[in-house]
Amino acid sequence: MDQLLEFFHRLRDVKALVVWGGYVGMTLIIFAETGLLVGFFLPGDSLLVTAGIFASQGQFNIYLLGALLSTASILGNAVGYYIGRVGGTRLFRREESRFFKPRYLRQAHAFYEKHGGKAVILARFMPIVRTFVPVVAGAAEMDYRKYTMYNVVGGLLWIWLMLFTGDVLNRYIPGVERHTGRVIIIVILVSFLPAVIGWLRSRNKKPVDDTAVSTH
Repeated sequence: MDQLLEFFHRLRDVKALVVWGGYVGMTLIIFAETGLLVGFFLPGDSLLVTAGIFASQGQFNIYLLGALLSTASILGNAVGYYIGRVGGTRLFRREESRFFKPRYLRQAHAFYEKHGGKAVILARFMPIVRTFVPVVAGAAEMDYRKYTMYNVVGGLLWIWLMLFTGDVLNRYIPGVERHTGRVIIIVILVSFLPAVIGWLRSRNKKPVDDTAVSTH
């Protein structure tokens, strides 16, 4: 219980969480955030970038860390798909609780409907959405082989891009570890860019004129 309380306390400080959790802790966090519905509040992008910065400073082996976290993210999404396949539409009708937010599931469903299979990849770079899109894909009974392909590609891209972002920042921006809070905010904002771009595009689309559609 004491360790659990300490974990929730350290969620406020990603740098301390990375050091405290180490390889095992980060692997479990990534798995929970990508595979378990209650993991939507866990740090993903910020944890990965911070871990990349620390790895660049020699505190972690970036290749071992990348392999562990890639595996966790791919397995996590596979679990999320299974939850959606088994739970189906019942999840959409569940009441909201502290650890389950149906509105996030509905938002992920709308995102999935708009982008189809590529949503599995795009969602990796969107906090909260990435936790729920695998469940939606499972509930929609997406072909598992296709889902697995998108899952693997998305998982590898997300983990390695974020880790190497931290690595590059540390190499070329002296003292970046003192400003990880600002870096994390920028990363989170960038992570939401796909959703913002999609929303802007949908607004700019001209509505179809029903009178112009000929009937046969």
